[in-house]
Amino acid sequence: MAIRIVSLVARLGLAAVWLISGGLKFLDPVQTKIAVRAYQLLPESLVGPVATALPLVEIVLGLLILVGLAVRVSAAVSVVILTVLIAVIISVWARGLSIDCGCFGGGGAADVGAWDYLKEILRDLGFLALAVWLLVFPRSPLALGPGSRAAFSVDTQSSVAR
Repeated sequence: MAIRIVSLVARLGLAAVWLISGGLKFLDPVQTKIAVRAYQLLPESLVGPVATALPLVEIVLGLLILVGLAVRVSAAVSVVILTVLIAVIISVWARGLSIDCGCFGGGGAADVGAWDYLKEILRDLGFLALAVWLLVFPRSPLALGPGSRAAFSVDTQSSVAR
């Protein structure tokens, strides 16, 4: 039962991360495009499509995880996205660029240092841990998906059987 409660907390936490991150980017598409461009990793022809798609993907992931549909699949996609984001931040740091990651809105050129990048990486590793947890333990109370649903129960035998 404790695992399922931890899964519920992880589910709500990761959903909040994606919904807030995606929502802030979606509300300011011009700044999101500036943030994507600042990484200097994509050709200009891909900056706009990535800046448009990323917030939508984050919002969809957040909604799926929040309501408990396709939790394992959403967690797997989250693991991939978070791993890429961590690698991109490491790349920016290694190339000596000074940018705000734009992870929660904003982004672009900024006066940042090593500690700022390290904090972003550690934060994203925490989010990655939530996603990995849900990949391994997707079932939680209040989930709507049949592969994600777990009832509140004090009887450990019946909750294990579900």
